Amino acid sequence: MVDGETDPCTVGAVRVLMAPDKFRGTLSARQAAEAIGRGWCRTRPGDEVDLRPLADGGEGTLEVLVGTQAEVSRVRVHGPLGDLLDAEVAVAGDVGVIEMARASGLDLLSEHRRDPTRTSSRGTGELMAAALDAGARWLLVGIGGSATNDGGVGMATALGARYSDARDRPLRDGPRALVDLASIDLSGMDPRLAGVRVTGLADVDNPLTGPNGASAVFGPQKGASPDDVVMLDRALGHLAAVVQRDLGVDLRAEPGAGAGGGLGFGLMTFCGARLRPGIEVVMEETRFMDRVSGAGLVITGEGSFDEQSLRGKVVGGVLREARLAGRPTAILTGRATVAPDGVTVRSLVERFGEERAVHDASRALEDLAAELASDWA
Repeated sequence: MVDGETDPCTVGAVRVLMAPDKFRGTLSARQAAEAIGRGWCRTRPGDEVDLRPLADGGEGTLEVLVGTQAEVSRVRVHGPLGDLLDAEVAVAGDVGVIEMARASGLDLLSEHRRDPTRTSSRGTGELMAAALDAGARWLLVGIGGSATNDGGVGMATALGARYSDARDRPLRDGPRALVDLASIDLSGMDPRLAGVRVTGLADVDNPLTGPNGASAVFGPQKGASPDDVVMLDRALGHLAAVVQRDLGVDLRAEPGAGAGGGLGFGLMTFCGARLRPGIEVVMEETRFMDRVSGAGLVITGEGSFDEQSLRGKVVGGVLREARLAGRPTAILTGRATVAPDGVTVRSLVERFGEERAVHDASRALEDLAAELASDWA
C-alpha cells in the first residue's frame, strides 16, 4: 500500500535498506528508520538510504501499511475497560486496516489499571464495523499489543453476536463472565461479514489454551496473577467447548489462536477469518522483497532483540528474506540477548548505557548507525 522512501542521502554506489520495527516505548518504526538513516548518512553521505519501516500486526501496523494512500478516520469506541476513546481506522480502496492495539491495547491502560480478567476486545469489533461502514471488503486486523484475554468475544459482540448465560441473559464484557457462558448465537452478526474477507495479522503462533496458550504466556504481561491465569485459561477453555458444541468447530489448537488474548481464535471462529503471520502480510503489501533484492546491506532492529524476535516478528522476517536474497544484515537494537550467526548485532544499552538508550533513543540510535557505517565495508 505504501511505497518506501529514499532519504536523505544522494544516490551512490550502495543502497542500504533500513527496515526496523518500533522500539517499544521510545520510537515508532518510522522514527527508528529515520534515525538510522541520518546516522548512516553522516558517515557515508554517498550511499542511497531506503527507508522501509515495518510492523508485524502489533502497534504501528496501521501506520506502516497505509502510508498516505488511505483515508484515516477517528472513531469513538470502547476501550479495554469500557471507557470511551477515539481510535483510528484506515481504508485504502476496499482494504480496511484495523490495529487492535489502538482500541484494545495494553498501552491504553496505566500499569495499575491493567486487569485481563475484566478487559474486553469490544472496541476492536467497533473499529471493524467502522471499516465496513467505509466500504471495506477486506479487513486486515492486527492482533498484537492487546490488553485483553476474552477470546474475541467482545469483538464479536460489537458485530452482533450474542453470548448468554443459563438464564438467557447477555454476558457482561470481559473473560471473567465467560465461565457462565451457556449458549452462543451468531444469527445477529453483521451480514456484511458474509461477503468480506477477514485476515488476522498475528505476531505469535500460540494456541488458545494450555501451558503455551494466551493466558499462561501473555496473561502475566497484562497484569494477571497466578490465580488469574488459572481462571483465564479455564474461561477460554469453556468458551472453546461451547463453541464446539454450538458451532461445530474446534480451533483452540490452531497456531495463532492465542494471539491478542484469543482474538485470533475469535476472528477465525466468529468471523471466518484466516490467520497469517503479520510480518508476511506487511512485507507483501509494502513490496518489501523487491527492496531487499536491490540492497547492498539490510539494517533492521527493535527495542528488545531476543529468541521471540526470530518467531513471527519483524526482525526474524527481515533476516529470513535477506538470507534468501543473499544480502548481508545488521541489527540495531535497544538491548540484545541473542546473536544469530553471520549477523552484526549492536545494542544501545551495551554501547551507551540504559539511561541514554531510553531517554535519548533517537540520537543514540543515530550515533550507533553512524558507527556501523564507519565499520562496514
